[in-house]
Amino acid sequence: MKVPGRRQNWFQYEPPRQSIHLEQPMTESSTAPNSTLPRRILARILREKREEAGISAEAARRAIGVSKQTFWRMETGQPTRINPLFISHLAEMYRLNDEDAAVLLGLTEESQAKGWWHAFGAAIPKHFDLYMGLEDAARSFNSYHTMLLPGLLQTVDYRREVIWAEFPGMATSEVELRLELHTRRLDRLHSRKHPLALNVMVDESVLRRRIGSPDIMATQLEHLLVVDRMPNVEVRVVPLAARRHKGVVTGNFVILEFPRHPTAKLTDPPVVYIQGFTGALYLDKKAEYDEYRDAYADIRRVALDENGSHELIQEIAEEWVR
Repeated sequence: MKVPGRRQNWFQYEPPRQSIHLEQPMTESSTAPNSTLPRRILARILREKREEAGISAEAARRAIGVSKQTFWRMETGQPTRINPLFISHLAEMYRLNDEDAAVLLGLTEESQAKGWWHAFGAAIPKHFDLYMGLEDAARSFNSYHTMLLPGLLQTVDYRREVIWAEFPGMATSEVELRLELHTRRLDRLHSRKHPLALNVMVDESVLRRRIGSPDIMATQLEHLLVVDRMPNVEVRVVPLAARRHKGVVTGNFVILEFPRHPTAKLTDPPVVYIQGFTGALYLDKKAEYDEYRDAYADIRRVALDENGSHELIQEIAEEWVR
């Protein structure tokens, strides 16, 4: 597995001056501040501390005077505006020490930041906003694909055809906005400060499925060969003749893993992302992650090695232009 250079930080964070400092600042990023991870970590710690204190969600909600919906969003990491005074009150209610309270307040501040992709507005489906934040913060992307290539490996022409397949009547200006967003996402593959290890397994059928013209397909497959030479990218092909494997029942999935933080409780657990037509699943329970990690390993055992994958991709690329 190819691994990019070591990343230095996570997300920017300076605790209040009167509080106890964390062991080191969170990460510097090549992109705009990203609220997704701090929001998720804040939610997880709030939920854990409340349960440790033996306080019900209803009692905590009433103590800060918010609706059930707002409190649910606070404890599940959903986008919502959080008043720091609420967090201070909950910290007292849960009997947290100064250091833990400072961490929560710092995370609260970070959770209000907006990522660079928010500038694209409606070009991002609601269910994809969370994914963008996770992808932007991840250190590794391990995936399996049976229908289409992942967005991070798609050429602009291939991506345009996918957009038209989903939205055949979309205005050209809207299509171009989505393509601009697509191009911005690709910056992660070339970032030195904020590298992403991209390990992708694609079913052979993906390479043979026509998306656009034969020339578009040939160019797309040649692009796969080019990006696979990058030190942080690996593309492996699962041949149609492969023995049975768990991928036939899992379908497409992406496993996102995040940088380790010296303070263990501030390391976000891996997330399994499964995209659907009208929504998406985000699985972050350890048992769920373990199932998909094992499935990924099983699929990898039947995938072609690097040379075999290159040879098959090149062969199919040539078939597209014959």
